[in-house]
Amino acid sequence: MTSPRLQLHAPTLRATHAVAAALASFARSGDVVLLAGEMGAGKTAFAQGFGAALGVAEPITSPTFTLVHSYETSGPTFHHADLYRLDRLAQVADLALAELAEYDGIVLVEWGDVVESTFGDHLLVRLEPVDHDLGARVITIQAFGHTWATRWERLRVECERAVGTAPQAAGEGD
Repeated sequence: MTSPRLQLHAPTLRATHAVAAALASFARSGDVVLLAGEMGAGKTAFAQGFGAALGVAEPITSPTFTLVHSYETSGPTFHHADLYRLDRLAQVADLALAELAEYDGIVLVEWGDVVESTFGDHLLVRLEPVDHDLGARVITIQAFGHTWATRWERLRVECERAVGTAPQAAGEGD
């Protein structure tokens, strides 16, 4: 069975935040979202839009040196991890990211694609810059596992709507 995949063009940083917010609106306790992309592709910007949509009021910064930042929300705790500095799988295992998700958390992992095989159900979000001056990027979202498959169609529609590519229903926007 192939994993559902969606590719979006986010022409601005604001559009990236909108896609992240749309995705966050479907996230629930136990979810893992892995971010991939080159340095400067917008992974932290995506995390900021995601966390803000979950209700994080404090500034969201890259946890490159602390490895994981945890933020309280009115719902599940938002755990934002960055694996950039880690060079061994054992170091990643020590972070216990899957356990953070299991205990009433949503885990978003920058550079998560390098350890993707260690996670069961997850979303992979790949960011590719198109125009650094405008903050434009291509965002590719791919779902793995049953828990995301059940939400996929609604998630796809909302993410497309976030960048203005979803068809409007009759009477919508009139």
